[in-house]
Formats: sequence, structure tokens, C-alpha cells
Amino acid sequence: MYRQRWIELDQRCFARLFLGLGQGRLRRLSYWVSKSADGPAYALLALWLYWQGDAVALQLVSLLALAFAIELPTYLLLKNLFRRQRPAVALAGQIRAHIEPSDRFSLPSGHTAGAFVLVSVIALYAPIWLPLLLIWGLAVGLSRVLLGVHFPGDILAGMLLGTGSVLLAAFTLS
Repeated sequence: MYRQRWIELDQRCFARLFLGLGQGRLRRLSYWVSKSADGPAYALLALWLYWQGDAVALQLVSLLALAFAIELPTYLLLKNLFRRQRPAVALAGQIRAHIEPSDRFSLPSGHTAGAFVLVSVIALYAPIWLPLLLIWGLAVGLSRVLLGVHFPGDILAGMLLGTGSVLLAAFTLS
């Protein structure tokens, strides 16, 4: 009963965001915001930090690597455990996704999880950047809704997964 209510609320929130904001210029901007959280960007950042060679940069790379080593398999496990259909499938005939998702299921949002790994790691090392990075991380999540590939609940799960992965990694390395 509660599960069904949650799903209905999540779908209503999705419809309001997708139909209300997911059009025109904002949709085009959403595409690029989403792209900013693609996997290769994190690899390039890690390489750049590694080449900096100082102790703090190397600690940051270690934490990023361990956090992603926790986040990625957990993300895959959760996707296949929950097997939640993406909005275009769950709401067939009502909406059409604006991009082709990389996999079949929606929960959790991998882009949002990855973004919150980065947000959380940087927050630990340079908290002054937290407000800006938090805006970016939230924008990544919103972009995935506006592009029609995730429900808001998927975004929340991605935020928790990314942040939780960093906390576990930081605890492990301390």
C-alpha cells in the first residue's frame, strides 16, 4: 500500500517536472548538464589530479577511486534488484524520453550517484566549493528527470548512493 502510494507520488512529481520544465531551451541545457556527469569526465579529473602529484591530490584520487569502486557495483546490484522501469516504459503512451538511456532500469540514477560521489569528495577536501558543486549535482539529477529517463525517487536514491559510497570509502581509508 505504501509502496504503491510512493510510486504514484513519484510519477506525479515526474509528470509535473517533465511536462512543466522539460521543454525547449531547458531541455537542451539538461542534455549538456547530464553529459557533464558522464563517466569519462571523472576519469579525466582523476588523471589530472594524479598528475598534480601533491599529497592532497593523491589522497583525493584514492578516495574518488575507492568511492567509485563501491558505488558502481552497488548501483548495478540495485538496478537489477529493483528492476524499476524507466518513465517512458512505466508511463507508456504518455511520455517519450528525450535521450536513449544507457541501460534498461531506472533506480537508482547512476549519473546522480556519480555526481554526488564527486560532490561529497570535494566537500571533504574543499568545503568552500560545496554550494557550487551541490547546485551542479542537483542540476544533474534534475536534468535526468527533464530528459525523461528517471523519476525523482531515482534521483534521491542516486544522491544517497553517491554520498554513502564516499562516507564508506572515507571511513575505510581513515
